[in-house]
Amino acid sequence: MAALRKGAACLSFLRSSSRILFSSRKPVVHKLGKWTNIVYTGIASLTVGAGLCAVPFTQVEDLSHDSLIRRAASLVTGSSSTFLSQTTLALIDAIADYSKAVHTLVALQKRYAASIGKLTPAEEDSIWQVIIGQRAQVNDKLDEYKRFESTWVNAVKLCETAAEAAYTSGAEQASITVHTNIQVAQSQVEEAWKLSQDADKKLAETKVMEIERMAQHAVSLESNDEEDVPDAYLRED
Repeated sequence: MAALRKGAACLSFLRSSSRILFSSRKPVVHKLGKWTNIVYTGIASLTVGAGLCAVPFTQVEDLSHDSLIRRAASLVTGSSSTFLSQTTLALIDAIADYSKAVHTLVALQKRYAASIGKLTPAEEDSIWQVIIGQRAQVNDKLDEYKRFESTWVNAVKLCETAAEAAYTSGAEQASITVHTNIQVAQSQVEEAWKLSQDADKKLAETKVMEIERMAQHAVSLESNDEEDVPDAYLRED
């Protein structure tokens, strides 16, 4: 509004100047071109140099419903992608911590299985206390892993919904970006899952080995007990 007022005032000034210049009682014909040039030069200088008479023409921003919906859809896809990236990182770290805890438990149980029959009761009790503590840590890490996994699944669903909304509203590029983010997140989590599955498999194998060693040790103890029984108790009356 201020610019328009300045432009109107300047235009009025130029019109007044023109009337004064061209209403002289004794016009000089051969000087008319000179005065005309002066007027045109003044107009140009005022318009270009000072900018007082220039009327600004700014491009009107598109505020239609479709445009505003596309912008909102883009914001939603950006927020959902951020949510997905954070939950993906948390889940991968949780899976890694769980896998480490399981591998530690596997090492302890292998050590115990290899030492069956060679430990004193006090040593066996001590190592069992360590194994029980490590099993509790594995359960805690598993709970944390499952909690982040549930949040991550919700984040994937949210991104899929946001991508669909962006596509239907005309924000195709935002939709494509979210789909790409989903694929990357799923690939990263699948790699982490492989580590946890490998750890679980080794834990199951170690448990089977431990059971077999304990069974062998029990048979060995029974054999030793039979050998220690005096012959007099083995004879029939």
